Amino acid sequence: MPKTWNIKIDNYFQANPNCIIATAHVDSFPIDLPLEPNIREPNRKSATYRQIFDSLTTEPAKFFSRHSGIVLSANIAKPVKNKTELELEILEASEGGSDGIINGGHTVLAFEQAKNYNYNLTEARVKVTIHIGLTEESAKDIALASNTTTPVDSRSKVNARGDYKFIKQYLAQLERAEDRKFRIAYYQNQSGAPRNAQCNVTHLLKLLYCLDRNKYNPDGNKRTKHPAGMSLPSNITDAERERLTALLPLLTHALWIEQRLYEIIQDYISNPRRKGANDLASIDIRKTTLLPDSKYSFGFGAPTDLALPIIASYRVFLDKDYKWILPFNEFAEDFLQHLWNNYFRKYLVSEKTAGNTVGTKISRNQEIWESLYISAQSYLNQHLVKMVNSSKEEKSKVTQGTKGRVQAGKK
Repeated sequence: MPKTWNIKIDNYFQANPNCIIATAHVDSFPIDLPLEPNIREPNRKSATYRQIFDSLTTEPAKFFSRHSGIVLSANIAKPVKNKTELELEILEASEGGSDGIINGGHTVLAFEQAKNYNYNLTEARVKVTIHIGLTEESAKDIALASNTTTPVDSRSKVNARGDYKFIKQYLAQLERAEDRKFRIAYYQNQSGAPRNAQCNVTHLLKLLYCLDRNKYNPDGNKRTKHPAGMSLPSNITDAERERLTALLPLLTHALWIEQRLYEIIQDYISNPRRKGANDLASIDIRKTTLLPDSKYSFGFGAPTDLALPIIASYRVFLDKDYKWILPFNEFAEDFLQHLWNNYFRKYLVSEKTAGNTVGTKISRNQEIWESLYISAQSYLNQHLVKMVNSSKEEKSKVTQGTKGRVQAGKK
């Protein structure tokens, strides 16, 4: 059911049939309006919020002239109580609406905090622009175009355009099918999402890109041989979405590789024989890490790109249609242990010894990406040779058995 909010006003005018601009009272302004159309949630630690709060609480009478105002979206807006209030009907997202605060989340948060601290706001006014009957696309377009005093990150803009919808839908299906819960941050200051960078939607995209054996192929003529230091697109085109959609079924495998690598590292640095010492570059035993699947939390900090070279090496086992050449469950664990014991652990130890501890620099080292990729090729070739030899042995046994039965029949 649609919900209604009332805003007390001094005056208003109809800017156009679908837009009302009013002078609203701050002390009674509704602080629970939905943030659905906004492209990020307000951050009380930001400079933007502090400036608004200070302006409001030090000289409330001058707030109207010093502030650019609040922009709202409503399904219906009409004057009531002898035109001293505006009644807003807000459609919730589940009802197909995109109503609420388009721009001004930090301002409303400042109103809430000032009221909590019992500041006298009776003289404070704020300009309110109310757009009526906007579509979701139009509301997001206004939110993106609104001037902000602090930058909006590209992830929030991509999310506002709806470019992450295909990922959200896939994860929702995965949650239902596997009874698991993902905590992914799609935009700035998103409440309910961990601050761990591994839980950022861009991290999920990096995991997928690492398995794109068609885009990153050292055996081809392309310059992009490995996804080291990859830059993510600020606009996901239809072609890019189609390619990422084809890669999405591999996301669970990429998440598993990352989780297992972290478990191996956890076991390694927790080994009693090591007496709490840590000789791995980029690993901080004073911090913790939470992976996108919230079940997995580890007692050490690690850069978000730590597992990417390992995950990228697995693309050797994929064909051009992103299908596993070998059954994933049959080789994944053994191959990961092979990489850890023979390459990656030794690499991290050598980097720590050399004094190189910055995780991003380590993960962007082209040499480790190349070494792991070559190791994966060798590992795959060995398995294929074993399979061929095993097949020949089976055929030989069948042939010998057939000959034996024939000879026995002749007797």
